[in-house]
Amino acid sequence: MKILLLLVISFATFADDFKVVEDKLKIALKAEVRTDKDKERDRNRRPISTLKFMGLKDDMKVVELIPGGGWYTKLLAPTLKEKGELYLAYGASRVEKSLIQENKDFEQVLVVSKESKLFRKDGAKFYSLENADLGLKEMDMILTFRNYHNFDFEGRKAMNDAAWNALKVGGVYGVVDHTRRHMQADDGENRRRIDPVLAIKEIQDAGFILVDYSDLHYRLDDELRYEVGRKSVAGNTDRFTFKFIKVKK
Repeated sequence: MKILLLLVISFATFADDFKVVEDKLKIALKAEVRTDKDKERDRNRRPISTLKFMGLKDDMKVVELIPGGGWYTKLLAPTLKEKGELYLAYGASRVEKSLIQENKDFEQVLVVSKESKLFRKDGAKFYSLENADLGLKEMDMILTFRNYHNFDFEGRKAMNDAAWNALKVGGVYGVVDHTRRHMQADDGENRRRIDPVLAIKEIQDAGFILVDYSDLHYRLDDELRYEVGRKSVAGNTDRFTFKFIKVKK
């Protein structure tokens, strides 16, 4: 309870300290390294509001899981460059080659857990994850954006356990993903969606506590019926936005 009380107090005062981070993010949003396609997604993804909700500070040690093409990496790296640290893990080779190795402004970003294996078993729809340990300790924040749905149960468990092991007590685990109807079975339209209640249960089973959620990415007109790539919902999916913290078991 004492830890939770301290966290509530820190969250309440955080807004006053976010201005420096916000200014850095605004500069990063205008950087030349960002493509027009990157910028087109700003309105929908609302990165400043999302990272403010997560509690980002510019002196944090942050891990981004499954960075994809580096959309968030391009914002996190310059924001953390002077005072903080940024690590990438799981499926990060694409960003390592296209961004870190090609741009001196991103040389400080480190790719970890290179021995991890992200793969699909024969005939499987979802990815498995082996050797998930991040090799890090006392991290302040771990983030993953629209990736939780990609894994099977064992893969999600491995990722949640790895996040737990890498974070310090009081560290934040932030998860954003496309919403699936509660308890809806797999079908041809919902593979890239996941039940938010299931996500909460699994992440709490790893030891985390859900401390907050946001409706930043709530979309009333997404009926949760169609594949997220369909024109009717692409770029406008309903997404849950969760903030968990690590507390002592």
